[in-house]
Amino acid sequence: MTTLPTVTEKPRIPREIWVLIAAAFVIAIGFGLITPVLPSFARSFDVGVTASSIIVSAFAFFRLVFAPAGGRLIAKFGERPIYITGLLIVAISTGATAFAQSYWQVLLFRSLGGIGSTMFTVSAVALIVRLAPPTIRGRVSSAYGSAFLLGGIGGPVLGGLLGNLGLRIPFLVYAVALVIAAAIVAAMIRTEALRPAADEPQRAVFTVREALQDSAYRASMGSAVANGWANFGVRNAILPLFATAVILDEPWVAGAALAVFAAGNAVGLTFSGRLSDRIGRRPFIIGGLLVSGLATMITGWVGTLPLLILVSAVAGLGAGVLNPAQQASIADIVRHDRNGGPAIAAVQMSSDLGSIVGPIIAGVLVDEGSYGLAFAVTGLIGLLAVIPWLRARETANVA
Repeated sequence: MTTLPTVTEKPRIPREIWVLIAAAFVIAIGFGLITPVLPSFARSFDVGVTASSIIVSAFAFFRLVFAPAGGRLIAKFGERPIYITGLLIVAISTGATAFAQSYWQVLLFRSLGGIGSTMFTVSAVALIVRLAPPTIRGRVSSAYGSAFLLGGIGGPVLGGLLGNLGLRIPFLVYAVALVIAAAIVAAMIRTEALRPAADEPQRAVFTVREALQDSAYRASMGSAVANGWANFGVRNAILPLFATAVILDEPWVAGAALAVFAAGNAVGLTFSGRLSDRIGRRPFIIGGLLVSGLATMITGWVGTLPLLILVSAVAGLGAGVLNPAQQASIADIVRHDRNGGPAIAAVQMSSDLGSIVGPIIAGVLVDEGSYGLAFAVTGLIGLLAVIPWLRARETANVA
């Protein structure tokens, strides 16, 4: 009797992750709205580039300091309530920013937003690590990242256009978008789906000390700092100011540059996640850091809109190649059978640290030197992050 070969079905992305992907898209649309106008809004209170950059850094700083507490809240109450609460905190603080009457009020409200941001970010990442099937971790990371990037493409363009109607308008629209995202999660994800069942054995904690023994984890922390410095910090804080000061003094120019970066990022996501499941994580992490770092280094020396669009697209492509592979590598290290909250939070904190330090240093370099110097140093940080990965182990189980 002939035995027919067994057809192995590819694992599907769990429903809960698809819901988070949908919410991520809405969040990204809203965040993209304020990105091109936030530095200009801060400078409207008669402050310099450094003070304007601190607004971006303050958001990341409070993400950083609240990350350990956020992890403990998740362990106590579960991911779903912390995720929803975090979104609502950011919604309230963003809405309040629209009515700020001074620079210090903007700083306060954006700082409070950082607390809510780390709550829903760590909740989402912890759930993805736990629910994503090991053989499609790169694919899941790409899908989740693509939602942010697709929203990030349209958001900055719309934000730049809304900025022409008034710098406060995008903040109000973003607040509404966050409430919509919270409603999506509340309506479509059950409480029990986001926390272990009562009779499920307690998973052993994967500590930061244990993780640091892994060369790939140490390299991930370095590249997280570089990525946060360049792509979450300096790009959001300095690029809009550079675009309006050097290229053209119109809000839509900054929005266009950020949108093209997001578009390049989306292109990288289309292939890097799936291929990293088959080829490995390291080639895409190293390649992404090199491309993004080099493109960032020359950004401050361009003088025309077409060149700014070109280097922004290339830098976005590099970041798109990097991010899914790096997130999948972290999941490989932590594994779904361990409680990886502390280790995941530490990597998130590394990225936030870069987001804090990068804009402040870049702002000082602009005030005391030039935009070219600020972007050159930022790109160099990305290139230096390649070095630990050259000796790090490959985390994916590939032949």
